[in-house]
Amino acid sequence: MPSTPDTTPESTSVPEAEHEPDTAEIDTARLARFFGVLVGLALAVVVAAQVANVRLVALAPLYMFTPAVAAAATLFTTGVSVREVGVRVGRLRWHVLAALSVLALVGVALALALAVPGIDFNPNANPVPGIALPAGPLGLLALAALTLGLGVTVNAVFALGEELGWRGYLLWELAPLGFWRASGVIGVCWGVWHAPVILDGYNYPSFPLVGVVAMTAATVAFSPLYTYLVVRARSVLAAAFFHGVFNASAGALLAYTTASDPIRSELVASPVGLAGISAFVLATVVVALRGAPALTRQAMSGSWDAAGSED
Repeated sequence: MPSTPDTTPESTSVPEAEHEPDTAEIDTARLARFFGVLVGLALAVVVAAQVANVRLVALAPLYMFTPAVAAAATLFTTGVSVREVGVRVGRLRWHVLAALSVLALVGVALALALAVPGIDFNPNANPVPGIALPAGPLGLLALAALTLGLGVTVNAVFALGEELGWRGYLLWELAPLGFWRASGVIGVCWGVWHAPVILDGYNYPSFPLVGVVAMTAATVAFSPLYTYLVVRARSVLAAAFFHGVFNASAGALLAYTTASDPIRSELVASPVGLAGISAFVLATVVVALRGAPALTRQAMSGSWDAAGSED
């Protein structure tokens, strides 16, 4: 990976991005290889959990790397370079924006959750067990700093295990579909991939079957914003930072809300519940109104700008 930041100028927004598809074609054989390896790895982790007699949730950190391994296997056997699929430094300012924007989205999700009858604010919450945070605004600043610190380091490493697959290889491969359709397809794949751990009680322990549908709805809602950040940053790292900070901040949303029943606590006042979905939908509306950027393979590799020049 290059060690110097990308210096290409910003591309202009293209309101009709769907009507400017990539001129390349989707390689179905390459795509089948990716999904074949991914499904095989996912099944291997599920079987390993059963053989070891542990819950699949306990192996979730390992499971998170299956998309990255599937992507690596696909790239290294088909001659596609990692730089082509966005494994590069890219635009640093967009990495910063990706990390910081999560805090705003979680704040919006918290406000939306508290607007629902039966969901209340917990002023005595400790979102970081074992660490005594200062009271008042200083405590919120400390929480934000801790969330960002964990999000762009430890959490980002695990998030990259997913993002190298979803917003790295798969987004590059599906670029000919255009911004919105590619985001939608990836959102569905991302949600269905979560099914084994959701059925094992992750995120929606009281509603595992409904949880698979809810998680897929969440990932579809999340996907356009992830795509937007990767295209703007010219790097899959933006998605990893965003994903990492989002995972780090999820506990705060859960900690600061108290709900009267599992439906409200798991399906509404959750980062992957109605509150989180709604916050992302609002952000996606802003992207749509401003004009989604054109999604092309050249844009992901950093070799394209509005003037068509190399970086």
